[in-house]
Amino acid sequence: MKLYSWNVNGIRAVINKGAFQKFVAEHQPDILCLQETKAKEGQAVIDLPGYSEYWNSADKAGYSGVAIFTKIKPLSVINGFADEIAKKYGLAGDSYGDPTKEGRVISAEFDDFWVVAVYTPNSKGDLSRLDLRHKMWDPAFLEHVQQLEKSKPVLFCGDLNVAHSEIDLANPKANVGKHGFTNEERVGFDKFETAGFVDSFRFKHPDQTEAYTWWTHWANARARNIGWRIDYWLISKSMVDKVSAAQIHPDILGSDHCPVSLTIKET
Repeated sequence: MKLYSWNVNGIRAVINKGAFQKFVAEHQPDILCLQETKAKEGQAVIDLPGYSEYWNSADKAGYSGVAIFTKIKPLSVINGFADEIAKKYGLAGDSYGDPTKEGRVISAEFDDFWVVAVYTPNSKGDLSRLDLRHKMWDPAFLEHVQQLEKSKPVLFCGDLNVAHSEIDLANPKANVGKHGFTNEERVGFDKFETAGFVDSFRFKHPDQTEAYTWWTHWANARARNIGWRIDYWLISKSMVDKVSAAQIHPDILGSDHCPVSLTIKET
């Protein structure tokens, strides 16, 4: 079973470039999770016979948004967090808006596991959203996936907007303390691992360097591979033995991010 995650940075733009259709035709994901769709269901003309589509779009037009396209019909789909989790962590919004209304999480239940797609709020260049990210969002998301895990294993993926370790970005020393590489964001990732979730790519490729999933548009960064690994598949520990491959696909163009994939043995 092939599961892919891709921050498309605007699904309509990727479709108009022809990149989305080419990617699906060549890779044939069984389950495809998208982030930053920047569209509501029906706004993007997608012809994907054999797939069911599930969207969680932002209230604000042309912003954020996640979706799951799947060949395997899910048993259930949940958009966002449970109200009690949002309330517990005070996720009522900030000067940028309410993150619970930004289409950032979608969870699909299958026979043997949950698949969760997440687009984690960016802490912003001036770190003005770091408190929301560190004190509210990360603990709320962790509690969400832990609640799901009580019923069956969880595979969660997406743009987590953090490079976890120095190996995960090209210029770590120059970026210490900057958004995407603050201690607070990295600690948030640590807590996923402490809770028993496994970074599938690092599990399969513990020492691989120059493995990135996002590149700035500036200074020809992608061609020079001056990037960051901020897109992930994290999985319940009980699923680790079922992982046959965890890959990054920098050759797939169309967005400033590339897809990441997880291949699991049929359960």
